[in-house]
Amino acid sequence: MTPELEQYLLSHIDAEGDYLYRLWRATNVHLLRGRMASGHLQGRLLKMLVRMVRPKNILEVGTFSGYSAICMAEGLDEGGMVYTYEINDELEDFTRPWIEGSDVADRIRFIIGDAVKEAPRLGIEFDMAFIDGDKRTYTEAYEMALKVLRPGGFLLADNTLWDGHVLDTPRPADRQTIGIETFNDFIAHDTRVEKVILPIRDGLTIAMKKPC
Repeated sequence: MTPELEQYLLSHIDAEGDYLYRLWRATNVHLLRGRMASGHLQGRLLKMLVRMVRPKNILEVGTFSGYSAICMAEGLDEGGMVYTYEINDELEDFTRPWIEGSDVADRIRFIIGDAVKEAPRLGIEFDMAFIDGDKRTYTEAYEMALKVLRPGGFLLADNTLWDGHVLDTPRPADRQTIGIETFNDFIAHDTRVEKVILPIRDGLTIAMKKPC
């Protein structure tokens, strides 16, 4: 997508709001790899998907600066909750104030820890999951999320086109790219879900857990 076309899209969708804009700016100023945050276009898509699915409980693997968690929380009905896990405790001092200062802070539970190990201990059946953490462990995070997701629930996975590196030849040797490629190949043949990849930003996979 050209910068001009992206700007056209952004000018013809709902605004992200001042708070999210300031969070996006602060993320890119103060954190390494700030572009990892979902951003305006994907953020509005996440909110819209939540509006469509109407989940009660959402599991997020990988909070980063909190942008996507806030966007999903904006789409929740009253009583809904986003449980978002960040394994990198060094991000807490940046992320927690932004989440707690948002208008949807009461709909977000921000947890520092390994979601793969800790999320199942909540004993919650989730209606939606969003995987956007360590690319090296995407398949493990997917398997965990699928177990705690209700039949008919939706699972989203970010960065599944990985700046086009999934097409590189020879195949890249770095573990992040290998993790994405492994995940894509695994889910492509997983008969437990229906799936599609949207070529938005860095690639967004959407899967629905089939009824048992």
